[in-house]
Amino acid sequence: MVKNDEKMLAAVLYVLSLFAPIVGPLIIWLLKKEESSFVDYHGKEYFNFFISYFIYSLVSGILVFLIIGIFLLWILGIMALVFTIIAAVKAYEGNEYKFPLIIRFIK
Repeated sequence: MVKNDEKMLAAVLYVLSLFAPIVGPLIIWLLKKEESSFVDYHGKEYFNFFISYFIYSLVSGILVFLIIGIFLLWILGIMALVFTIIAAVKAYEGNEYKFPLIIRFIK
């Protein structure tokens, strides 16, 4: 059973990522990963998501020269926003959320 404060911290991790994509989630994750396996899971999941979508954005940025990259950047931005909101809601509900299309760098 996940405690309410763990659910709140995991949800705040995602909400903070909208304003401070690295620093906010990193602080929460580093402070609470030893105390809460739930926050640890969401911290790892978020950073896998962040690294994966950063790589996809770099590739799309290069593809801008072929015009298709412009559309890919728009799609990636919308996907990142929607998936972050979904993850925050799932975390607040006490559920684990696996982002689609991510590479698991941190296990």
